[in-house]
Amino acid sequence: MPRRTVNRQDATAALETARTTPAAGLEPDELRRIVRDTLLWFAQQHPGKSVEVRVPPIAAVQAVEGLRHTRGTPPNVVETDAATWVDLVAGRLGWQDAVADGRVRASGTRADLSALLPLT
Repeated sequence: MPRRTVNRQDATAALETARTTPAAGLEPDELRRIVRDTLLWFAQQHPGKSVEVRVPPIAAVQAVEGLRHTRGTPPNVVETDAATWVDLVAGRLGWQDAVADGRVRASGTRADLSALLPLT
């Protein structure tokens, strides 16, 4: 099965909405679309399979170069909620603050995404 992708135009639109509208101001369907599109864009911009980024129940992607994970629980996992993901990709929330506040759960040696966020 081919990997899902998002085109640059849709990713740019999602990022622009994320930057201009806080997650609390988005309709649920729009929030889900923005999370899906920005997660896919993140995976396309940082290809690989060493980190699994999860925003349950909306979507999850594998990204970032490194050792490939194929079975069982991935060694590097980042998990957060939709509003936090939108704030991270938009640059309204810093990685370290989100981890310190418990809004992001990151485990594994490659799970620090601070150098990769916000998205451009």
